[in-house]
Amino acid sequence: MMKLSAHEPMLHPGVAQTRTRFGRYTEAGQDSTLLDSELGDYSYCGRLCDIANTTVGKFSNIAAMCRIGPTDHPVEHAALHHFHYRSSYYWQDAEDDAAFFAARAARRTVLGHDTWLGHGVIVKPEVVMGIGSIAASGAVVTKDVSPFMIVAGCPAKPVRLRFPEKIGERLLALAWWDWTHERLREALPDFRRLKAEAFLEKYGG
Repeated sequence: MMKLSAHEPMLHPGVAQTRTRFGRYTEAGQDSTLLDSELGDYSYCGRLCDIANTTVGKFSNIAAMCRIGPTDHPVEHAALHHFHYRSSYYWQDAEDDAAFFAARAARRTVLGHDTWLGHGVIVKPEVVMGIGSIAASGAVVTKDVSPFMIVAGCPAKPVRLRFPEKIGERLLALAWWDWTHERLREALPDFRRLKAEAFLEKYGG
């Protein structure tokens, strides 16, 4: 029986990670790649995900085959091809363009707490997905997404809020994603059975 750990991430076979930090109870699916990123507590990604230059909050749900923070080619230059920044691949006397890679890494994508990315979602660099937001399967997210908003399409556009605004505001104030592991366990039956408004009534949000 699979058990996640507070001490080590669960990295399935074929996971490649470079300069990535993992929080408690995290998981990366088979053959996923993570580069210069951070996976917050309880967050996970399914198989074949590609995550680069991204800060993922807590409790994020990333389905299979998502691409987050995909790198762009230099469209303003004479050539799109990476020979002019991965130059060492082509010439023994040429170095890679360190400044280009530093600028690319600085374009951070941010997924808020308790976000959900459906199968095959792409989230572009420098996009912020707000707390509790959802991107439907196949969406290409090119602009920031408000908390608790559902977006869909290519490019992704708002569909509807998950909750009325006042409920969203109360959930943000409650901030259950900051609860201790023990408190989450105590509230587990209510997470399972109560809708958001009833949950808020019980826990004071």
